[in-house]
Amino acid sequence: MPELRKDPVIGRWVIISIERSRRPRDSYELSEKDNKKTDPENCPFCAGNEEMTPPEILAVRNNNSLANTPGWDIRVVPNKFPALRVEGNLDKEGTGMFDKMNGIGAHEVIIETPKHEYGIQEHSYSSWNNVLEVYRARINDLKKDIRLKYILVFRNEGELAGASLDHPHSQLIATPIIPKRVQEELYGAQKYHNYKDRCVFCDIIREEIRQKERLVLENDFFVAFCPFAARFPFEIWILPKDHQADFENTPQEKMPYLAELMVKVQRKLNKALNKPHYNYILHTGPVRVPKKGYWESIDSDYHWHIEVMPKLSRVAGFEWGSGFYINSTSPEVSADFLRQLDV
Repeated sequence: MPELRKDPVIGRWVIISIERSRRPRDSYELSEKDNKKTDPENCPFCAGNEEMTPPEILAVRNNNSLANTPGWDIRVVPNKFPALRVEGNLDKEGTGMFDKMNGIGAHEVIIETPKHEYGIQEHSYSSWNNVLEVYRARINDLKKDIRLKYILVFRNEGELAGASLDHPHSQLIATPIIPKRVQEELYGAQKYHNYKDRCVFCDIIREEIRQKERLVLENDFFVAFCPFAARFPFEIWILPKDHQADFENTPQEKMPYLAELMVKVQRKLNKALNKPHYNYILHTGPVRVPKKGYWESIDSDYHWHIEVMPKLSRVAGFEWGSGFYINSTSPEVSADFLRQLDV
C-alpha cells in the first residue's frame, strides 16, 4: 500500500510508493540524441494487447466491440503501477511528531488512441474533443468519492518529460488532499479576489488579449498565451475566456473549440521546436466536500486552465534550492515566433 507523509516544515505531502520502482522504462536507454521507439507488438497500450493492462474502466467504442478487446478509439485503465490506490481507508495517524495516512486515491491512464505513433498534432479536432470528454467523464465520476479532494489530469510526452511508454496517453491522479502547488494557486486567486473583487485569471486574460505581445492563439471561447512570468521557454497557458472554476463543468458546446485550440497549439510547438518532449497539466477546482467554509469562494475566484511546458531546459540546483526559475527565452519572443507559424 502506498503511503502519504507530510513534511512538517512546509506542509507538503509526499507519496511513498515502492511499487512505482517496478514500472517499465521500455527496455531501452534514451538520451536527447537517441530517441528510440518501442515495438508496438510489445506495447501494452496498442490495440490487440489489451490483456497487458488491467481491465478497462471506460472505453469509447463505435463498433459494439467487447470490453478489453480491440475495436476501441479511447481506453481508460487503472495504472498498473499506481502512485495511489482506490482500495482501503485513509487511516490518518501520527508517528511521533510526523503525520501520515494510507495512499488512497486513484491513478488512471487515458490511452488516447490505438495507434502507437499518433500525437495530439495528428488528431482531428473531433477526435481530440473525444479525449477531452473522457477527461471530463472520469473527473465527474471520481468526484463522487468523498475521500478524494483533488483530481489532476496531466500528460508526459517523451522520456525527458517523464514518460515511461511512448504510446500517446494521459494520466489522472486523484488525491485525498489538495497538493501544495495547487493550494498556492487557490490561495493566491482568493487573496486577489478578496482585494479587487475580480478573478485574477480573468484579469490576466483581458490584459493578454489587450496587449497581444504574448498571445499565441484565440477563438471565440478560449485563449492561449505565453504567461508574463513564464518559468520555461515556450511555456503556454490555455484558459476559457468566460469565468469557469471547474473544467468538468465547461458547457459541452464549447469543448470542440478547446480541442481545436489544443491541437493547433501542439502543431505550432512541434513545428517550432521539432516535436519537443513536454508536460501539460490541467488545473481545475478542487472537489468541494460538504463541509462548512470549505473553499466556498472558489466559484468566484478560481479559473481552470491548462499549462503546457516544453522540456527545453533543465531544472537544476538553483531552481530546486530557491524556487526561482531561470527562463532563457522571453515569453514575448516565444509568442511572436509561434504566432507567425501556420498550422
